[in-house]
Amino acid sequence: MFITLLIVNFLIAFLVCFIIATIFRNPISKILQRLISEEIYNAWSKYITFAIYVVGISGGVRIWDLEKYITPQTESGKVLLLTQERWILELYRTIIGTLQSVAWMLLLFFIFALIAYVIVKGLELRKQGKS
Repeated sequence: MFITLLIVNFLIAFLVCFIIATIFRNPISKILQRLISEEIYNAWSKYITFAIYVVGISGGVRIWDLEKYITPQTESGKVLLLTQERWILELYRTIIGTLQSVAWMLLLFFIFALIAYVIVKGLELRKQGKS
């Protein structure tokens, strides 16, 4: 039962990451295309997509949290049972954990992209002022 929960959590986290990566593919590409040269923006875009999957899956599938279903939690040596209610709770935690992890990663990306955009725009304005 534990292995099934682990696999289902992974698949749900992967699906959530796929949806997020699909939604943010164009905005990320446009931002990177504006900030860096055309030769490498495509590679950076692929890297950000890869990072979405890694951060999302690692945030959604919390191995240390799932250990409670295979490790005794009490002194009597009883392991928590995977009931229907716990399944629903774990699946909800997976979705929320994935969304939360990816949201933080994208927030950091967009903050640094905004800073880079301001710098690039300032350099362009300075160059225009000298012309």
